[in-house]
Amino acid sequence: MNSAIPRVASIAGVDPSGGAGLLADLKTFSALGAYGCGIVTALTAQNTCTVTGVHVPPQAFLRQQIDTLLSDVALDAVKLGMLADAPTVATVAERLAHFEVAIVVCDPVMVAKSGDHLLAGSAIAMLREALLPRTFMLTPNLPEAGVLLSQRAPDTVKEMYRAAERLRELLPLGDERWILLKGGHLPGSDLTDLLFDGDRMIEMSSPRIDTPNTHGTGCTLSSAVAALLPRYAGGFRPVEAAVRHAREYLTRAIAASGQLQVGHGHGPVHHFHAAWARPGS
Repeated sequence: MNSAIPRVASIAGVDPSGGAGLLADLKTFSALGAYGCGIVTALTAQNTCTVTGVHVPPQAFLRQQIDTLLSDVALDAVKLGMLADAPTVATVAERLAHFEVAIVVCDPVMVAKSGDHLLAGSAIAMLREALLPRTFMLTPNLPEAGVLLSQRAPDTVKEMYRAAERLRELLPLGDERWILLKGGHLPGSDLTDLLFDGDRMIEMSSPRIDTPNTHGTGCTLSSAVAALLPRYAGGFRPVEAAVRHAREYLTRAIAASGQLQVGHGHGPVHHFHAAWARPGS
């Protein structure tokens, strides 16, 4: 594993509860030994139960944030989260192309855990056309996969295989690009994700943890992958190794989430489960 400290940025919305979005991404980066930077695409009024408001900064200011940071800091990876609307997607795609960011992990955040919509319908086509050509890894959950493919969400692992194949067709052909299709919405005692590069389909399964504290799991997994990909670069099957490490980190963060007791809804995972000593230990 590469011992250098990666420089990783999240381009995402702010969840004041700290369970999802930019704040969760920065916690994940720090927990996994990466230096985290952040660019704000949206401000939300949000807690563990609901989203009551969204404010999108002017596009000129978003562009200024990106240009100011990337003109100074050489980033090893970028994680994309909530992009809110079509102009935001277009601005982010154009600036990532300008700065030739190589590793872009795109988590197509569309709906909060509370069920509130976080991506305008008009932004879906822009995401496909402008952003996916810049994406190294796309990490949709099953409902997001359905939206991207204009079909119902997969409801079996077999259907996930076909969806992963179709999603890979949305990314540039001939280059190393990956789909990480997350199967957490399927019922059952096991949770299965698929990692696919157009050639190898890798099925990753783990026992499902019975807890309501799943706020920000998608954000955390995608930011963990972004933090770990630079560390595994040059190793054996680096993408698969980074994703397996990221899934293990998230599983342990979910398992330890009950220690936090934050909010009355879907609580956050414990990003610093490995660093914070439990009381009395």
